[in-house]
Amino acid sequence: MNVDVYWHESAVSRENRERLNGHPGCVVWFTGLSGSGKSTVANLVDAKLHQMSWHTMLLDGDNIRHGLNASPQLLSACGDEYAQRFGLGFGPEDRRENIRRIAAVSQLFASAGLVTLTAFVSPYRGDRLQAREFIESEGRSGDFIEVFVDAPLEVCEQRDPKGLYKRARAGEITGFTGIDAPYEAPDSAELVLSAGASSADELANQVVEYLTRRQT
Repeated sequence: MNVDVYWHESAVSRENRERLNGHPGCVVWFTGLSGSGKSTVANLVDAKLHQMSWHTMLLDGDNIRHGLNASPQLLSACGDEYAQRFGLGFGPEDRRENIRRIAAVSQLFASAGLVTLTAFVSPYRGDRLQAREFIESEGRSGDFIEVFVDAPLEVCEQRDPKGLYKRARAGEITGFTGIDAPYEAPDSAELVLSAGASSADELANQVVEYLTRRQT
């Protein structure tokens, strides 16, 4: 059955929302290995922008996996067929859909005039490019700001805050990014943070400074 779906324009424009907020909306896309510090830095940026009275929204990879992009296991109460159809695992196709959904949600927040901070491993360069293209095609050029949290694998393994690297090395987890699944670093990120050489607070300040300069 074909269903006609039409876009309905909002009575309140993006420009009006941004004027009320006092700053433009955008998507700040943090990417990097697990344990690189994405979530920590993104949370610090969120707090610093909040103190500056900026309007923000933080989307964290683990948090999103609890609801919008829940796994089949988390959706099992809805029935096996439903869980397998709509739940997302961690294979390449599931990761692609995970990023597609996040890009769509992020674009909605950006169009509401919010600085939207996303913290996801998002290991595939092509998936991040598609996210950029979607967000900017639905909004405006420059809406997507890629921030590469660049930490060497050995540093991430030493940190291992969730014990995932240890489990991956022991073979308890398969398809883990950086161990037996690839991470494709950005070719031309708007901002590269040397996570192995600076504190999380220093890295967050770099992002805030970038966003502040972008506003002027």
